[in-house]
Amino acid sequence: MSRVAKKPITLPKGVELKVADDSIAVKGPKGTLSVHALPGASVSVENGVVSVQVAEGAEDKFGGTVRALLANMVKGVSEGYERKLELVGVGYRASMAGKALNLSLGFSHPIVFNAPEGITLETPSQTEILIKGSDKQLVGEVAAKIRGYRPPEPYKGKGVRYAGEKITLKEAKKA
Repeated sequence: MSRVAKKPITLPKGVELKVADDSIAVKGPKGTLSVHALPGASVSVENGVVSVQVAEGAEDKFGGTVRALLANMVKGVSEGYERKLELVGVGYRASMAGKALNLSLGFSHPIVFNAPEGITLETPSQTEILIKGSDKQLVGEVAAKIRGYRPPEPYKGKGVRYAGEKITLKEAKKA
């Protein structure tokens, strides 16, 4: 069995995990998440501790995957996930208009981004965007989609980047 699958998951207070035949659901203070059950891996809950077992003859990779997905779901419904984006460039701005995010990224028109269900967007300043949610995959997906509107370019570093992302700048052409 994989090393990841052997590690147990402790459920924090207020978090419930329910195992059905075809899916696993986690419910907590920040929402409810579910994932379909993978073949060959079985999940059991005893005294607030979740353990994953791999059936004999099944592939080990599913045990580690199920355990990682469950750990991410437990953390998501108890604490939540957050991703921060920075806008670098003259005139690049972000603002909220209701639930829609307005982005001015140097194009002739503003970009309006509507957040999917389960995601909250905030703009603490004009050059910062905070993406919050309980689903780790969805938070990352939304961050990547917003970054994709104007990824950092390699000569001046202008664009939308993740907080703390290091952009390696190329040297300009010499005359």
